[in-house]
Parts: sequence; C-alpha cells; structure tokens
Amino acid sequence: QRLSHARMYPGTLLLTVAFVPTVSAPTDCAPWCPLKSTCVNATACRCSPGFSSLSGEIFTSRLDSCHDINECGPPPTVSCGKLADCQNTEGSYYCMCIPGYVLASGETMFMDESENTDHLGIYLALPIPRPLPSTHTHTEILTPSEPPLSPAGIFFPTWTPPRGIKSQTLSRFFQRVQDLHREFKPDFVQNTIQDLIQGVDELLETPEDLKALPRSEQHRVATNLLTGLENSLRNMSQALSNGTLTFNASAGTDLSLKLWEQGDRNVILSQNQVKMMLNWDVVHDSGDSGPSVVGLISTPGMGKLLAEAPLVVEPEKQAVLHEAHKISLQEPSPVLLSDVISAFMSNKVTQNLSSPVTFIFSHHSVTAGPTQKVFCVFWEHSQDGSGHWSTRGCTMVNSRDTSTTCQCTHLSSFAVLMAHYDVQEDDPVLAVITYMGLSLSLLCLLLAALTFLLCKAIQNTSTSLHLQLSICLFLAHLLFLIAIDQTKIKVLCSIIAGALHYLYLASFTWMLLEALHLFLTARNLKVINYSSVSMLMKKLMFPVGYGVPAVIVAISAASRPHLYGTPTRCWLHTDKGFIWTFLGPICTIFSINLAFFLMTFWIVKKNLSSLNRDVSTLRNTRMLTFKATAQLFILGCTWCLGVLQVGPAAHIMAYLFTIINSLQGVFIFLVYCLLSHQVREQYKKWFKGVRKTKAESEQYTLSSGTMSNASKHSVVRFCSVPRALTNPLGKFVPTSLDNLYIAVSALGWLTLGFLLESPESTSLS
Repeated sequence: QRLSHARMYPGTLLLTVAFVPTVSAPTDCAPWCPLKSTCVNATACRCSPGFSSLSGEIFTSRLDSCHDINECGPPPTVSCGKLADCQNTEGSYYCMCIPGYVLASGETMFMDESENTDHLGIYLALPIPRPLPSTHTHTEILTPSEPPLSPAGIFFPTWTPPRGIKSQTLSRFFQRVQDLHREFKPDFVQNTIQDLIQGVDELLETPEDLKALPRSEQHRVATNLLTGLENSLRNMSQALSNGTLTFNASAGTDLSLKLWEQGDRNVILSQNQVKMMLNWDVVHDSGDSGPSVVGLISTPGMGKLLAEAPLVVEPEKQAVLHEAHKISLQEPSPVLLSDVISAFMSNKVTQNLSSPVTFIFSHHSVTAGPTQKVFCVFWEHSQDGSGHWSTRGCTMVNSRDTSTTCQCTHLSSFAVLMAHYDVQEDDPVLAVITYMGLSLSLLCLLLAALTFLLCKAIQNTSTSLHLQLSICLFLAHLLFLIAIDQTKIKVLCSIIAGALHYLYLASFTWMLLEALHLFLTARNLKVINYSSVSMLMKKLMFPVGYGVPAVIVAISAASRPHLYGTPTRCWLHTDKGFIWTFLGPICTIFSINLAFFLMTFWIVKKNLSSLNRDVSTLRNTRMLTFKATAQLFILGCTWCLGVLQVGPAAHIMAYLFTIINSLQGVFIFLVYCLLSHQVREQYKKWFKGVRKTKAESEQYTLSSGTMSNASKHSVVRFCSVPRALTNPLGKFVPTSLDNLYIAVSALGWLTLGFLLESPESTSLS
C-alpha cells in the first residue's frame, strides 16, 4: 500500500486532491461537535432539533456544521392551513394568521395546522369584525389587500419572482400566473392547468434574458419555478372531481394527476420518460379533509437552468467510491441524463415517507466508465433560494444503458445524472521511480550530512547551510515514505501532516538561504575579506531557516487544524485554499531562487572570463554548465514543474517532476561532495585511515598487544576520528559508532570508487 502512495510524491504533494471525511481515534465523545449539535459517539455528532447539516441529522465530518432548517420552505415541510402563513425562526417555526383573520380563540399565532382546524377538518381562521366609524352596531369585515382565495374558494399561496433578479421574461410569466389564480374556476380546472404548464414551457423554451443570469441566479429561478409549480398544481387538483388527468404539452412537458378512489392500494403514474410507483397509504393524510391526490410532472426545459449545478454526495457513498478506486476522488462534474421531474401529493409532509417511492427513468443510452458513476438525485434547496443536487434519501436500485431505477424516501424534484470523477489512476512505473529515487536520495543525504558534520577541515558557513538542508530533506523524505499513508488514526495523521508541512517548508527556506549565500559570495569574489557575508548568514541562518516555517505552520494549524490530514494520506486538504499555505511559500521561494541563480551565474561567468581567458575552454565550460544546472535542482527551482501538471502534457510533467525532484539528495551529494576536490581527498584519506584502523584493531584483538603504535596510524589528518572513540590513554577502542563510520565510508567508497580513483575525476572541480 505504501508503494501506491509513494507515487504521489512529489506531483500530487503540490496538487493534492479533494477529500472525504475521516474517522478519528476512538474516544468517549467527539470533542469537535459544532454549535447546535450534540455528541453521539466518538466519531459522530447529531444536530439539535430544528437544525441539520448537509450530511443529514447525524454527521461524521469535522467540516460539517448545523444550520437552521427552514420548515417554511421552499419547499415547506409543515402546513399552517388556510389563511395563515408559516414564519421561520432559529431552530423552530410558528404559524400566523394573515392580516384581517384570527383563530376562533382570538389568537393570531399557533404552532401547526391542527390548531387551525376542528375535528371535522374545517378551518377556523375567521375574519376580524371591526366597528364602523358611526353609531351603528353592524360590523365590517376587513378584506386582505391581496385575497388568498380565488372566487372558487381555492387557496393559492403567494408566488412571486425571486428577490434581486430582474427579468422581463419572468415578470410576464408571473403576471400570467397571478391572472390564472385570480380567474380560477373549478369547472375549467383542466384548462387552467394546461395554461399554467404552457406558460412554464414558453418561459423555458425562450429564456432570453435568463441565459444572461449567473449560474447561481439561474439555480434560484429554477428553485422558484419548481416549488411554485408544485404548490399551484397541488391546490388546483382540489377542484378535480375524480379519476386521472394526463396532459402532454407540445414542448415535451408531461403532467399526470390521480385522485384516490375506493379500493385503490397502489399508485402507478406513467409518462414517456418516467414511471412512478408508490403506496396510497403514503399519500393519504388523516388530517386532510380534501381529496387525496398524487401528481407527477416532467419538465425537460428545466435542465437548461440546472446545468452545471453542484452535486453533494453523501459521505457513505463517497467512502464506497473511494474504496473502489483506492484513492481520493476530485469534485465530480455531473451531467443530467434524464428529464427533471417533480413528484407531489396532497399531503405536504413528505420528508420521511413510511415506504419508499420508486422511479424508473428512461434516458439516452450511456455506459458508465471506470471514473463515472450514475446517481439518483433530488434538488435540495438552500437558505438563499438556490440549491444543489443531493443523493440524500435516494438509492439507485439498478442502472442499464437506457434506464435507471431509483427509490427515494421523500418527494421533491428528481433526476438521474452521471458524475464524472477525475481519478488519478495508479502508475506503477511512476511509483517505482518515486520509491527508488527517494531511497537513493535518503542514502546520499545521509552520506552528505555525515561529510559536512565530521570533516572539520571543510566546515564553514556554506557547509552549515548544506548540512541543515540535508537534514531537513532527509527527515521529510523519510517521514513521507514511512508515514504518508497512516490515516487510520485521525490525530496521528494530522500530526504527520503538520510535521511534513513544517519539514518541507524548512527545506525550502534553507534552499532560499543557500541561494542568498551563493549570490552574496559571487558578488564578493574580488573582495579579499568578505567576512561580513559570513557574519550576516550566521546571524540569519537558524532564526530564518527554522523560525519562518514554524510561524507559517503555527498560524495554519491554529486557524484550521481540521484541514491537516485527508482520508487517503497525511497531507493538507484543498478545502478553502488551505493547500496554499504550502504552495504559496514554495512558489515564492523558487521564484526568488531562480532570480538569485541567474544573477549569480552571470556574475561568476563575467568575473572568471575577466580573470582568465582560458576559462572558456571546452572542458571547463562543460563543468561550469553542469554545476550550474545542478544548482537549479538543489535550489528547488525544478519544483515549478509540479504546477505545470495540467493539460495534455500533465503525464510527461509528472514523470519529469518525479524523477528530478526525488533525486534532489543525489544532486546535493554529487555537487557538494563528489565534485569537490577537497572532499574527495578527505574521503580517500579517511577510507585509508579506517582500513588501517580496522586492520590494526584486529591485530590488537588477536595478539592482545598494545595499541600505542596503531593509535598513531588511526588518526585521519583532516577528518579525524572523534576523541570519544579513544580512551584517556590514547588507545583506540572499537565501538558501534566506529562500525557505523566504517560502513558508511565503505559504502560511499565502493559505490563511487571508479569516479574517485580515476585521474580525470580529480580535476573536475
């Protein structure tokens, strides 16, 4: 499993993908539950009554929060009865009689429809009597400014355009709707319904100014049309006598209405593109005195307004998809396959039905690929009147090329869509390159760090910078290889992500200091004494090299600690731009480093050419070019290739990025150690001294003789064996650390022996 994640370095380390919720470590109670919620167990929270999250009442993601449920809609989940309006409050709601009416008790406020009807189902909201300004005793009934009842006594809720949206097309449509409501007559109910549907079709066929609206406002218009059309049709259906009403508009909109008849048990409504099946027990409301009606309307033109609407997939379904692909999935791109349909019934409370409703959608032939998934979705309204597609409460029973069967536990507006996920398929070659490249880099970084630490003759400001860079890169690469996939324990994964964030930022900060020191050194080439440069670097090194990354990580962790660690790897989330706490600093650093590099290269070339005309010989020019190019890799300038992993060349860039940057440690060892004449000489003398030490120590063990002469030969002139390896009398004492020195030196020598021993190699520097 580690190998499959290793391939992600370093390409997807920069361009990491979206995530799904994770499971935290077992505790008695989840400490991260947000406001308006209570703890369920160690991994889940429950929203308080009257509140809900995007994932439902119970959720497991730390990113979820509890929002007030707007029971008054749209669509409304409660009914206040006739002549009353629903008023939403935080966590609750109440009903209020419309102006000019009160309950029989004299109250104007109540909780639900049951307080507005007697046991026979007759509404109790009565007009308020008001004395006339005279001595007469008769009363006058106040008439509301906008009558809620049509002349036929049918109540129509207010249906007006969404606020803030200016559209002449919409204005004409809603004027037509108001006329239909005002002039409604039960005897002509079918004609009125047909006129209403034709008005919707005309609006959707030639949207004109609706096309110019932003997508979010188009979604608000769609929400308004879906809920308003449903409410109007529900109320108009009260005037139907019996049987079934079917209407097929020329634009493709289909309407089916069915009234309950004695003996009916199941409802089946069929149209050209969809069939709905449910039980009458779900439809009938014991508190409703009117006829039991169920309706289905499909509006093909609604898909134009709902194009590019976002899709919210339940965490459980996301987890199933993640398990199938074994990696994280990016945000899906949904495409509608079916017409948008709305299902409604006389019972307005349809959020949790006792038995599911079955829909069979017909759509054009489509075969889902490995990165595509067919979903049964409904249009979920948001607080601002907009909305998104959601899978909550809907399950896909089966899907074929031309049809999909869905079951839902609520009624709303539904559709079938195909979500395309951008999945980064496993590339075994890239994984092997990453794993082997990082392993080789770890070895080279270890050898380089030991060289800078133990060879006192070469120790200066430059080697101090090299040492800190080598240590940070070594720890970062090592932690990446062994812990990037430790996602089972959320807290541990967050700590690992924070440590990786810090170590890689520290590595880049030391690369910046390397580039700065290189530039300052080159600028002072002709200055005999440039100790001021060294003094400046010594003062800045450690506070900047380790302090700046610490500040960035501390601020990031304090502001959004929950964004450390994803379900698939211990790295940073992309939510809310959090990944830019890493990308921002490194993009800035490699841009500065590139500028420093170009200026340094120009200064060095200019100075060397002026000092010695022979410096431009072919051999020296090649070596100068090679070292300069290697400096680009060491200073991290090639990390910009990670940002270029887009478009057709993304795959090629991923290979280049992985090969070059996973070998950064090799370049450090090659340029700062093997191509340094002084360091190579130290290696030779060190290796010879260690061989003599080993031989004499073996002779000492066998002969039990003294080690006084052997200790004299055991001293390496430049890179000496630390005093801790000898006793107070100066005699050599073999230790485990000595064996480490021998092993590391032998490994470095045997691996690169040909380069070190060849006469030509000694002149490369």
